[in-house]
Amino acid sequence: MSNNTTEPLRSNARFNVLDGWRAMSILLVLACHLLPIGPKFLQLNYATGVLGMSLFFTLSGFLVTHILISRPQVFDFLVRRFLRILPLAWLYILIALSTHPVSREAWFAHVFFYANYPPKPLIHVTDHLWSLCVEMHFYIGLALLVSMLKKRGLLLIPLICIAITAIRIFNLEHVSVITHFRVDEILAGSILALIYNRQLGITLFNMMSKINYAYLWVLLLISCHPDAGFMNYFRPYFAATLVGVTLLNQNTQFARLLESRWLFYIASISFALYVIHPLLESTWLGSGDIIEKYSKRPLLFLVLFLCAHISTFYYEQKVMAWGKNISRKFKSVRSNEC
Repeated sequence: MSNNTTEPLRSNARFNVLDGWRAMSILLVLACHLLPIGPKFLQLNYATGVLGMSLFFTLSGFLVTHILISRPQVFDFLVRRFLRILPLAWLYILIALSTHPVSREAWFAHVFFYANYPPKPLIHVTDHLWSLCVEMHFYIGLALLVSMLKKRGLLLIPLICIAITAIRIFNLEHVSVITHFRVDEILAGSILALIYNRQLGITLFNMMSKINYAYLWVLLLISCHPDAGFMNYFRPYFAATLVGVTLLNQNTQFARLLESRWLFYIASISFALYVIHPLLESTWLGSGDIIEKYSKRPLLFLVLFLCAHISTFYYEQKVMAWGKNISRKFKSVRSNEC
């Protein structure tokens, strides 16, 4: 991948820096859920989890919007997105809810991804799936926006994002699992994609390329802590700007670290790591008192990475390849009709 920061990359180009960020986001989330991070009164586990999810949402918003800017084909977009999430998510839901019985209403809420809304029927092995609910709502909303207004509809994203943040401020929601109180973290990533592709002019692009990422790190870390107060409302914008700065300045030492091969591998299995880990923790691998439980952590991580590797390369990728074939056939039929 070229290090030229003056021309946007093609929509199908590899974003090595973003792979590094994706790996960092899942490692932060796993650390939050599976490891003790400092004394409890410092609430560092909480802040670490918020940081990891903020980075993850930023990347999601950036990548899907970046693709739609150059290829605003809604059907193809939805097929690829749904087949990226649904195969593993539905399989996990089936296993988790079969081994931890819930009501029929809870089944529906999980399967159709509205379990992050009250009465929030998520249980301890599915509580993390709130983020997939937010993701799915974002995909559907973005698809509707592009369907109605075509590519120019993407230019409304900054206004929508600011409106969501305003709703959070009005309701005093620093961190929430409810979509309309959290989706600005994804939308901020979408704004980054618009800036990166110069859809909002050249000024913001040039300004972002000159920002020092070290200051942004400090601001982002502060905004992830529950005691940061009003700073929490700026978290989506700090995260998106930080990712954007490293994307536009790939010759820095930190950016080169993000491009390392081991981070690329973790990024490639990150979705499976995220989805699978709570169920494994609920087994013998996560049982026992504090000493016993944490003595098993190396084994838990080993099994988790093994399961994620198998899921990614022997299950999810095959389903995604099938989905791409469906998309290509659909476009072929449409072309012949035209």
